[in-house]
Amino acid sequence: MAVVNILLVEDDEVDVMAIKRAMQHLKIANPLFRASDGIDALEMLRGENGKKKLGLPHIILLDLNMPRMGGLEFLGELRKDSDLQRSVVFVVTTSAADDDRIRAYDECVSGYVLKHSAAHSFLDAVSMLQHYWRIIEFPDN
Repeated sequence: MAVVNILLVEDDEVDVMAIKRAMQHLKIANPLFRASDGIDALEMLRGENGKKKLGLPHIILLDLNMPRMGGLEFLGELRKDSDLQRSVVFVVTTSAADDDRIRAYDECVSGYVLKHSAAHSFLDAVSMLQHYWRIIEFPDN
């Protein structure tokens, strides 16, 4: 089984640290890469502008509210790219808005997870993601 790379697309340093702590707590050793917005993430996924291309398989953890290119705009670009359209994406956001949830699922996200202030709920979400990538089969490309 190949190692699953995790791309965290998140602009908030506090949320980045919370995800890193949750991964450490759960002893998740998968490589974690971070992009600060949708533009940065696309460059990493495509290997553009001097950035090393992120290897397959990968799972994207995507915030929605970011500068330059937000999560929903990123999803639209991702799904239009024939090399990236099959990427597995989980939205991890503070937005409980029905419109955001519907638009995300319209872009074929694998799940929509709300960031809760309670650490236990967040640990449960990260644990679920870990189980997910251990049992699913990824496409070869």
